[in-house]
Amino acid sequence: MTRKEERELAFTIIFEKIFNNDLSVNEIIDNAVEARLIENNPFAFSISTICYDNIDTIDEIISSYSKKGWKIDRLSKVAFAILRLAITEINYIDSIPVKVSINEAVNLAKKFADSTDASYINGLLGKYVRENNIE
Repeated sequence: MTRKEERELAFTIIFEKIFNNDLSVNEIIDNAVEARLIENNPFAFSISTICYDNIDTIDEIISSYSKKGWKIDRLSKVAFAILRLAITEINYIDSIPVKVSINEAVNLAKKFADSTDASYINGLLGKYVRENNIE
């Protein structure tokens, strides 16, 4: 599996968790492996787990960098999941360059969301890394 495919798998798990909040990430992963016959993927599963282990911090970042007056629930679920994934990579996965995380988030948005989500995600992530001097 390529890194891009692994990232898409992580996005899918994070997205699914939005709708299955009563399940743990591990339960979602186990169900996905069983139902979809996907292979064990340590990278995707690790990012998904790290995301939900730090979900309050990640959501606070997304909320504070969203447009003024916008609440998280105004974001599309797809954009929200992509932002969660990207912030997880930027803050917790040192082996992935920040520019790669942002670019891949925009590409995921272009594939799974609409054009306004892609530009919104790019702007929010760009502002976050600039204001926090994250490289």
